[in-house]
Order: sequence, then structure tokens, then C-alpha cells
Amino acid sequence: MTGVRETSSRTPLRSGGWVEGDPSGDRQFLDLGPLDLERGGALPAVRVAYETWGTLAADGSNAVLVEHALTGDSHVVGPTGPGQPTPGWWDGLIGDGAPLADRFVVCANVLGGCQGTTGPSSTAPDGRPWGSRFPAVTIADQVAVERRLAEALGVDRWSAVIGGSMGGMRALEWAVAHPNRVERLFFLASGAVATADQIGTQTTQQTAVTTDPRWAGGDYAAGEGPVAGLGTARRIAHLTYRSAEELETRFSTVVQPDGRFAVASYLDHHAAKLAARFDAGSYVVLTEAMNTWDVGRGRGGVEAALARVTATAVVGGIDSDRLYPVAEQQRVADGLGVPLRVVPSPYGHDGFLVEVEAVGALVRELLAAPAGGLPSAR
Repeated sequence: MTGVRETSSRTPLRSGGWVEGDPSGDRQFLDLGPLDLERGGALPAVRVAYETWGTLAADGSNAVLVEHALTGDSHVVGPTGPGQPTPGWWDGLIGDGAPLADRFVVCANVLGGCQGTTGPSSTAPDGRPWGSRFPAVTIADQVAVERRLAEALGVDRWSAVIGGSMGGMRALEWAVAHPNRVERLFFLASGAVATADQIGTQTTQQTAVTTDPRWAGGDYAAGEGPVAGLGTARRIAHLTYRSAEELETRFSTVVQPDGRFAVASYLDHHAAKLAARFDAGSYVVLTEAMNTWDVGRGRGGVEAALARVTATAVVGGIDSDRLYPVAEQQRVADGLGVPLRVVPSPYGHDGFLVEVEAVGALVRELLAAPAGGLPSAR
């Protein structure tokens, strides 16, 4: 696997992620210069990795921004290949006959990530990885990077901004911070502000990473990464991504021939997969960005911030989501004056990715609607 040396199929020597010198795959790169950060400080230079599909119309009217979730990246759809060890994470969204057919689609790896955009594993001006010196970033900072990318691509106004989970946060930040640049908004399986439950879960995941002896204060080297801690963090997270009912149906109390509970083996599998493709420093930085998420910060509160949105909006939730319960999407729907669209699914939070047909239908509905053309809940 690119950028990762392994001692077995389950135990990589370091946490993964794209590293300089790896094949670029379908990534494109853009250097954006320095960036001042919301919580203070600055990055002297930011590079963003992104992918595009389709062609931008002459009048720029067909541009769509897709926002990835915590451990996603710019590879929305497509196969594995050199420099791209995982297939697209939102299969069925882009391509012939798909909801985003005939659109110019952009997806950028998020600031603080580990798939080509500047993050903790990137090289700092002194030639060493940023590591523990990488500053705290927020959802607003990540959108600031995407705004510069849009300008470089010649996109003055997005026909739609689409995102679920952490991607939903950025989609909503776009619609609030830049209402004149967003024509349509798809906000899915997310919230307007971090809750105590989410912060508690995510800080516990961070502790799992940072108490691994190989964390080394965030300045671990290749061959010494906190793989065990990152794997534990993923196990905790994955339990919030799926529903209790699904886990019971699939695994119950079954014990495998190797002595492990089947559900534990399932979590081990996902822990190893993430450690092989994701950087532990990025995991800590990005979960902290989620912890500090509040669309109403500095804007008079959540409802005042939502009142700034002029985009036609679809707000959707997953009925079995225990990480972002539908009450959180209901608050956003109420603030935007639209009905909440609830997708039934046994898969919990991950239903926003699994229920391709139902979610795709909502995307099609949004794109077919003129500005202000969807029914209002007000």
C-alpha cells in the first residue's frame, strides 16, 4: 500500500495517508499561498489536493461542490489505483445516469487532511513534517481554502454544495458565510453545532491516539506511528457510525473459531483499514475541528446564522443515526424553513453513504428545483 510498510495484512508499521513522492492518482494540486486561521496564527503556505469530473459550462452555471466526511478524501467515485488505495467513497453520485451527471463536480481534500492537502504530515518550511506544530483549524478555515480553490477554478457561484457528516458542516458553512455563492444546499446527517455527546466521543478517540506511546507528542516518524491508538479510535468511532440494531442482526454474540467475538473482528478489520490509509495527526486535527464546530459562532447564534442562507435547501437525516440524531437536522430544517427529509435505514449514520438510491433521489430533487422552488415549512 502506498506510503505504508506492513509487517502483516493487519498491522502496518505506521499510520497511512498520501505522502510526497507517491503517485498522484487522479489528484490535482493547487498552491494557495498563506492562510490566516480563525483561532489565531497562520499557515505560511497551503496546498490543496482536489479532483474534478465533467466540464465547467461557459457561464459557470453547472458547478457542484461535494464535501467529504472525516476520513474521506477527494476521490468521490472511481476505482483504486496507484496513489489511490481505496475506491470512491460515494459510489453512484457521479457518472452517466447518476444524480450529478452533466455537472462540473469538484471535491477537495480538506485542510488538515492527509490525502494531499496541507496537514500535520505535510512538509513545513523547515523541511520537516508539521507534526505537533500544525495549528488548530476550524470548519470555517477549511471553507476558506475551498473558496480560494473555487476562485482559481473560475467558479463564482456553486449550483449546489452537497455534504454529509463533517461534509455537511462545510456545506452549511458555505451557505451561511457566502450566501451569494451558493444556489442550492444539500445538508445531510450533520448538525449546526457540536453536541456534548459528539465532543465526548471524539475527545475519547483523540485520547486513544495521543496516549499511544508511539504518538511521541505528535512528532512520530515513519515506522513509529501510533497505529494501535488510531485503531482504537476507529473502533470507538465505528460504533457510532452503525446502529445497535444492525450490529445485533449481523453479529449477535457469535464467537469466531479464533476466539474473537464476530463484532470485535469486524471492528478490528475497520481499525486496520483506517490505520493503513489515514494519518493519526490528521485524525486528531480534524476531530478537533468537528468539536469546535458552531455555525452560529460570531453570528448571533445558530438561528441567526441560518437566517442568512438564501440557497434552495434540502435537509436530510437518517432515522437510525445515533451520532447525528434527526433532531439536529430538524433544527437546521426549521431554521431554513424547509421540511426535514428522513431516510429510513438500518445502517445508522453510515446510511448517508449506503442508501445510495434514496439519497440520490433527494439530490436529483434539489438540482431540479429552481432557486426558492422547494416547498417551505414556514
